Amino acid sequence: MDYVKVRWLHQHASEPILLLSELDAERYEVRKVEVFADGHMGFASDHQTSGHTFLGERPVPLAADIAADPEFVIEGLDGREFEMAWRAAIAGSRWKLQA
Repeated sequence: MDYVKVRWLHQHASEPILLLSELDAERYEVRKVEVFADGHMGFASDHQTSGHTFLGERPVPLAADIAADPEFVIEGLDGREFEMAWRAAIAGSRWKLQA
């Protein structure tokens, strides 16, 4: 599995500001966590979803392609951090936003 963490720089309260994805070998999302400005999280997998969070229908672009858009900032993410975010999202916890 590969993991991607993308900070989305925008001012739309209804859209997530942080996207965390677990990707298969073809870069399709297997699981996803979305974090919103107020700290609440949405999540999605093939078996479950919350709120308006769904898996993408296309492969996730490479990090360099995502980072080419100034609205997006790629951050490091490993399987351990993703798993912690996934469990927190399922439990209904809030993300601890960093300034």
